[in-house]
Amino acid sequence: MDEDSDRLHVIVFANEKGGTGKSTTAVHVAIALAAKGARVACLDLDHRQRTLGRYLDNRAATIQRTGRNLVMPVYETHDGESLTRFNDLLGELSEKADFLVIDTPGRDDRFARIAVTNADTLVTPMNDSFVDFDLIGHVDPDTFKVTRPSFYSELIWETRKHRAKADGATIDWVVLRNRLQHIEARNMRRVSEAITQLSKRVGFRVIPGLSERVIYRELFPSGLTMLDRNDLGEMGLAHVAARQELREMLGGLQLPEPAHAPAI
Repeated sequence: MDEDSDRLHVIVFANEKGGTGKSTTAVHVAIALAAKGARVACLDLDHRQRTLGRYLDNRAATIQRTGRNLVMPVYETHDGESLTRFNDLLGELSEKADFLVIDTPGRDDRFARIAVTNADTLVTPMNDSFVDFDLIGHVDPDTFKVTRPSFYSELIWETRKHRAKADGATIDWVVLRNRLQHIEARNMRRVSEAITQLSKRVGFRVIPGLSERVIYRELFPSGLTMLDRNDLGEMGLAHVAARQELREMLGGLQLPEPAHAPAI
């Protein structure tokens, strides 16, 4: 992988539980960066589900079918088996990219662990519930106070320490809270308090992510995103709200700006 951090920024989306909107978020971030004029490459490490890869397949098919002028990252899918192939893909995709977006499987995976060690920004999407919070920490069942970090949080903590010792780089760990509006208010408050407690303990940032909206599922077959405003037809209030939360999420990630980036 290219060591020039001024040129290449690696964004890894990782969560060992599925159903958190991880791949949808990864695609939208990749397209947003490409729309700003950045050279973006994507690597899908989930050869079983291949959600990111299939999303971009659908986008390429829409371009071919309609002739639309859509921004398009380069992308590949790993076979889940070969370390040589994994390293080759990292090298090939990194060579001419400003950003490399890596989508990992929703399970423990050795290649995902390697990817995390190379991350500049590590994004862990989670639904706003204690079921998903269990991935990163454990709480007392009566007080809902954090009792200890999870194995996953400890793994990320150790990975960040090793990375800092190896090359002095910092992995910016961001926990992305998705689907906020479907949680009962008291439970939402308890989850929020637990996340805040744990963030101070293990050092991640917390930002709001994407709501549960039908539009995201409807966009998948065409490979379009909420940023393709000229191709979405008439936009209702839900579309406008979705675009705004996407902008806020992108701002919260605090990614470096590509040179001469036009506004999106």
